[in-house]
Amino acid sequence: MTQSIATPSAERVSLYDRDLDLWLEIAIAQLKAGDFNNLDVENLIEELEGLSGSHKREVETRLKRLIEHILKRCYVDMPDCFRGWEVTIINQRDELKKLLRQSPSLKRHFMHSFDDSFATALEIVRVEYDTDFPDTWRFSRDLDMVLSAKFWESQNY
Repeated sequence: MTQSIATPSAERVSLYDRDLDLWLEIAIAQLKAGDFNNLDVENLIEELEGLSGSHKREVETRLKRLIEHILKRCYVDMPDCFRGWEVTIINQRDELKKLLRQSPSLKRHFMHSFDDSFATALEIVRVEYDTDFPDTWRFSRDLDMVLSAKFWESQNY
């Protein structure tokens, strides 16, 4: 005799769990129509929290990558790599500027996560290169400077 395992029917699985994109379209339509009584508030809150978190993680990831390449450009004597590192610096700065323009409140998160991003970037470049990197960030932490300065042109590093 075989035993069957009960599985939830498609009707009992929420639209949110079955088709996120369709759920989003319906939620947007409900919001536009002011149909708040039928709105799936619990999942909407979850999605909004996730969106906020993903923006913060993107800032952290791009900042870490930016710092890695600034460190490489400033301290690793490999002139054949300078152009590639500078291109990465330009791209990361551009994406960070876009994020911060769209959500200026992320500037606080940028500054708050700077030390952790630096520590991780430093760990990465120390594994990649046998170079004497400084233990601390030796440049300006001013947001505008981090997003624009060519620190490698400075004689003070």
